[in-house]
Amino acid sequence: MTPPRVRPPLVADERTQLLGWLDLQRALVRWKCEGLSDEQARRAVLPGSPLMTVAGLVSHLRWTEHCWFEVLFLGGPSAGNPQFDADVEDADMRPDGVPLARLLDEFDAQWARSNEIVAAHSLDDTGRHPDFSAGGASLRWVLLHVLEETARHVGHLDTIREQLDGVTGYY
Repeated sequence: MTPPRVRPPLVADERTQLLGWLDLQRALVRWKCEGLSDEQARRAVLPGSPLMTVAGLVSHLRWTEHCWFEVLFLGGPSAGNPQFDADVEDADMRPDGVPLARLLDEFDAQWARSNEIVAAHSLDDTGRHPDFSAGGASLRWVLLHVLEETARHVGHLDTIREQLDGVTGYY
């Protein structure tokens, strides 16, 4: 079931606003996937972007959150995250054989984990990964970046979904 698509309160603290907007974009990702078959989720409809599929974007967004919150901010290991696979370009956009339902479940689990990390830290705390300069970003910066990244890809999902089956709508 798709989470509710709710805007954050018009007046709220910064954390509530940032997470509220990010959660809305995450819910829109799920909504754009409703009713798609696994075949549709893997169909490339943009001739110049063969990896830009619904499945590829959901996978990418999941691993992007893992990268920013768990690896760069917390300083955790990058092993297992395909974004760090030096042998396969854009490996996170290639979820070969993984059903869309599983990709969405993994996205939801990462979403929950990311929100736990945000809840446990100050927006002014900085990342801990010593091997990447971006690891020094504040949690506020990370949240804004992940919000921007997610919203941008929701726009891609809008276009892809319309090309796949004509379904349109933002909110």
